Amino acid sequence: MARLLITRPLPERVLAEARALADVTARDSTAPMSEAEMVQALRDYDAILPTLGDLFSAEIFARVPEPRTRLLANFGMGYSHIDTGAARAAGIAVSNTPGAVTDATADIALTLMLMSCRRAGEGDRLVRSGKWEGWHPTQMLGLHMSGKRLGVVGMGRIGKAIARRGHHGFGMEVGFFNRSQVSDPGVPARQVPALIELAGWADVLVVAVPASPATRHLIGAEVLAAMQPHAHLVNIGRGDVVDEAALIAALQAGRIGGAGLDVYEHEPEVPAALRGLENVTLLPHLGTAALEVREAMGLVAVENIRAHLAGAPPPNVVN
Repeated sequence: MARLLITRPLPERVLAEARALADVTARDSTAPMSEAEMVQALRDYDAILPTLGDLFSAEIFARVPEPRTRLLANFGMGYSHIDTGAARAAGIAVSNTPGAVTDATADIALTLMLMSCRRAGEGDRLVRSGKWEGWHPTQMLGLHMSGKRLGVVGMGRIGKAIARRGHHGFGMEVGFFNRSQVSDPGVPARQVPALIELAGWADVLVVAVPASPATRHLIGAEVLAAMQPHAHLVNIGRGDVVDEAALIAALQAGRIGGAGLDVYEHEPEVPAALRGLENVTLLPHLGTAALEVREAMGLVAVENIRAHLAGAPPPNVVN
């Protein structure tokens, strides 16, 4: 029977499906794998089910010239923590779990949009502090989101789902920036040729692109400077897509209305300067944090493993 390593605790339903097709070892730690663990895993297991933080770099693959592993079935849509080119050179396929994450991640984007625009986190802290003095007509005035302009950076599955929610739920006018032409955004929307133009147009700018060398610091000082003073930035993509230092500077100076973040540049480290600001909403990477969603992600990963062990290409191979 093939040997499978699952690198983090997963829902029991997923573990049961995995155990039905392989001899499973499941780590009970929620921490990312160490370099030594990754090297040993490549030597000992036919397949590995890793996730965010398990940094399978080119150096790790180089330390195992003849790996037993032939599949990294990543748990999650994003796989920037795996050097897919080095994996391919080592004869290892990499798969991910698209589709299962789309709606849940889009829901978190809308959560952050509302929380930032309507100052919900700040209001929660005020009530908990015991300093709230009661309602009055000019208290904590935020941005009314209905009918505003929604700018989506990255019009893939998740970007389109955010656009649908904004358009149909809040009557928002949708614009988007995407590196390739999008023929069917799913809602009335216009594709803007330049990110700077979209940043200056939008009342709410939502980042929904994956991490890659091309997207690192895509949202930097220039983009933030182009945003309107009342506009809000939301990031549910990957942390390093936003230049965190530039965002902190913009928030501290009040150059934008606020921000909502579910991901961070050096996750789980969140700078004290960011944590100390009132005009930013901070969530602990909750994008897919619902039991049925995590089960669905795990089952997609298991299906990738099932196909691989049967000698077929994984349905969601990315390299």
